[in-house]
Amino acid sequence: MIDFRSDTVTRPCSKMRDAMSQAEVGDDVYGDDPTVNELEQWSAKRHGFEAAIFCSSGTQANLLALMAHCERGDEYLCGQQAHNYKFEGGGAAVLGSVQPQPIENEKDGTICLNKLEQAIKPDDSHFARTKLVSIENTINGKVLPLSYLADLRTFVNKHQLSLHLDGARVYNAATALDVDITEIAQHFDTMSICLSKGLGAPIGSLLLGSTELITKARRWRKVLGGGMRQAGILCAAAKIALTENVDKLQIDHDNAKYLAHQLNTITGFNVNIEQVSTNMVFVKVDKSIDIYAAAITLKAQGIILSPSENMRLVTHLDISKADIDTFISALKTVLI
Repeated sequence: MIDFRSDTVTRPCSKMRDAMSQAEVGDDVYGDDPTVNELEQWSAKRHGFEAAIFCSSGTQANLLALMAHCERGDEYLCGQQAHNYKFEGGGAAVLGSVQPQPIENEKDGTICLNKLEQAIKPDDSHFARTKLVSIENTINGKVLPLSYLADLRTFVNKHQLSLHLDGARVYNAATALDVDITEIAQHFDTMSICLSKGLGAPIGSLLLGSTELITKARRWRKVLGGGMRQAGILCAAAKIALTENVDKLQIDHDNAKYLAHQLNTITGFNVNIEQVSTNMVFVKVDKSIDIYAAAITLKAQGIILSPSENMRLVTHLDISKADIDTFISALKTVLI
């Protein structure tokens, strides 16, 4: 299958499968899994944090961060398009009793610092206590500038707030900026990294932070049912994702630009090439085209889309340039 729905559909390579089958394991809830411990220790050091915890998903990693930073009745500020506000089931409010305060994202994905400042609540019993700012990078494929991250760090320091990064695709951001991941990570108190998107691991995310925060997160992970026992099987694949697949992200970015250019050759499809900076392509489909019917026909040919008049296509490890050519050819045929 040629699957453009998301980079979450990547499948573990043969090297990952071999590593998983041979992984030394123990009971991670007791702290006895050597492969989990090694990944967490290595990841913390690699990204410039004191500690790390392996989580079942990015949603869990973000929720653990919010619950570790905030107490019941506290508030976090985030973007209106933030994944941990809009697409994670309201977990912070439902499970953590933490109130989100969403603020409209700017066109470049940032959040205006003046708007953030206006949203901070007074120290008054009438209000939730503002404790945290949470941002996402990349957000909808957009990369936040390093200068903005530095300004945001200064802002939270001024207002005595903590700063969390939903870094589901933070390695895509670092790749696009051509910087080491620590150039981004250095600005944050906590950071999550999804291992099962463009990096290609089958399952899992990391949450990184101070020893104190990760200790709190580990307790909440257990409360949420996230103790996974012999999780070293998964961490063996995760280590390969972090050490061998980061350099492959540039190929995904290049393929996204190629896909965007090819889509622009088809009447009724329009992509703003300037906005394709990572592995996501957003295409406007003319209303004269029945993209839903086209998607059904393409699926029968082994090509999967999430059809919409404002459609997102995502490139990843399992999509090659030749796959894109196959898709474009099939799409042109379907539209005749």
